[in-house]
Order: sequence, then C-alpha cells, then structure tokens
Amino acid sequence: MAYDPGAIDATLAAAVGDEPGLIAELRAAFVDSAEKTIDAIQAAESDDAWRLAAARLKGLAASFGAVRLMSLASEAASAPGNADVVRSLRRAVARL
Repeated sequence: MAYDPGAIDATLAAAVGDEPGLIAELRAAFVDSAEKTIDAIQAAESDDAWRLAAARLKGLAASFGAVRLMSLASEAASAPGNADVVRSLRRAVARL
C-alpha cells in the first residue's frame, strides 16, 4: 500500500475548508493521538488490550485518511506483543 502524503491534508481540508492554520492544528492533534495510542498498544498487558488499542488506532487513522497507518494498525491487531509491529507503527506516524 502506497503512502500518500497529501491524504491527511486533503481529508482535513474537506472537513474545515481552506484554513491552513486549522489544518496544521488538527494534523498535530492527530499525530499526538496516534502516538499516544501506539504507547497504549506497547503498554498493553493482555492480548485483548493490545487488540483494542490497535482497533482504536485503525479507527483514528481511517477518520483522517491515513490509509497506510490504518493497514498497519489492522496488522497489529493480529500480532499482540510484537515489538516489530510497534516500530512499524511509530515509523509510519513519523512519516506523517
């Protein structure tokens, strides 16, 4: 799945119009939420908690049009405890 760097901005622009400051603020809030959710995935004390946090990240990514992150979060849900998955998620968010 290809990474589309403009997908998030396009999704935000469709929601709020041509407001660069607001788009930047919402993008920052999205990245912050994604990072916190990845922290929750990493800190999960059970497979169920891991899957729940991964599903939360998938939903967040879908809401913002972050297709690659959504796909990775879906993969994460089936790999509880996998540190490589967490690293992949962090890399994906860093690219946003």
